[in-house]
Order: sequence, then C-alpha cells, then structure tokens
Amino acid sequence: MGSRIASLALGDSLFAIAGALEAKAHQAIGQDLGTLLGSDVTGIRVTDDVKAALQGGQVLIEFTQPEATVEHVRVAQELKKPMVIGTTGFSDAQRKIISDAAKDIPIVLSPNMSVGVNLLFELVQMAAQRLGLSYDAEVVEAHHHTKKDAPSGTAKRLAELIASVRNQRAETIPVHSIRAGDIVGDHVVVFAGSSERLELVHRAHSRDVFAVGALRAAQFVAEARRPGLYEMRDVLQTITT
Repeated sequence: MGSRIASLALGDSLFAIAGALEAKAHQAIGQDLGTLLGSDVTGIRVTDDVKAALQGGQVLIEFTQPEATVEHVRVAQELKKPMVIGTTGFSDAQRKIISDAAKDIPIVLSPNMSVGVNLLFELVQMAAQRLGLSYDAEVVEAHHHTKKDAPSGTAKRLAELIASVRNQRAETIPVHSIRAGDIVGDHVVVFAGSSERLELVHRAHSRDVFAVGALRAAQFVAEARRPGLYEMRDVLQTITT
C-alpha cells in the first residue's frame, strides 16, 4: 500500500512527498524513494526516524501494523500533524489511544478507503433494516495469503453495521475469512430468507482503489479540519458535494 500511495502521489501535482517511513533495519532504509518505486530519483531517502519524516509534511498516511501505528500516532499528536490511518486489527486499547489523539489532531480512520466499499456499508445497513430478523445475515471476506489479521477490518465493520440495525452484538453475525493467493480484497454480505437470497458484493481489482481513497482523505484532513476522529464517509461527502 505504501508503494502504491507514493507512486500515485508522485504522479499527482496536488501532492508532494515530504518523507517515507519504513521499519527499523528494513533494507529500504537510506535508499531513494523514486529508485525503489522504479521511477526518477526524488531526493527523498527512506528513513525509520518518524519525527524527521513528519517535520516537513502536512499529513501522515499510515498503512502498517497496529503497534507501529500507535507509536506514529503519538508522534503525530506531539507535532500536531493530521493523520490518515488504513491499518486494521487494532485492540480496544489501541483504538482508545487513537481516539484520544483525535482530540488534538484530525484523524481519518477507516478499515477500507474504497469508494465502493463505503457505499456497500450504506447498502448493507439499508438491507438489514428492510429485511429484518427473518433473514439470516453472514459476511464472507477473502484476501491474499500474507494478510495477517482475520477477519478483515472491513468485514468486522460490515458485521457491526448489521448488528447495530438489529440491536444485536456484532459477534452474533457470522464472518468467514479466506486467505489465499494474491486476492486483493473481496467482501460478500449474504441475506438469506426462506425462499430467496440477497448478496451484496464488492471486489477490489487493484490496491490503487485504496491508495486513491487514502490520498483523498489526506486532502480532507489537510484542509484546516478541526481535531476529531473522521470516517471515510465524511471524506466522500465533502468531496462529492
């Protein structure tokens, strides 16, 4: 995701990359970002120094692991830098750290930054309301075999939305995970009644769909947004109206 976001940002005059972060001891440390991406030399060296990378930028876009994200949130909060977070798999305690930081800085936190998936969230709520408890509801998600968290953050959110409409706990909505091959991301919500079945499906063909969403979210928080914890829905409403 970091590579795709950086590549798209380099090709868009609206954006300028101020820094590129990698984990400590990663082989990319010290290398030119453009060279790593197979493009022209940029003069931006990949670093593991979060503060140094953030000093010259306006927004930190974060797609890493929960532990790293939480550390980066603390630094961004200290430097008063807005954030876009696409990392998933947070514990309740980690989510609280993020929500506390959002009292000081604007943060867009979303398990999925695709326009289509965020429309899916709305459609699933509508279907759950209209169909009621007489229809069973289950979620099936599939991702590449290297994805570490299961179920996906998007699948969890879909279950939460169904459950909220039905006044149930999210854990009561079955979620099935598949980890295979190089699947970018598939999500299927099934509503099954006694004589019919409704399926709402979203399939991501490329990671670029998430990268484009992340850059839109960066624009959103960079435009003098008040501190707060925002969703991708907030971003899309602002851009389309």
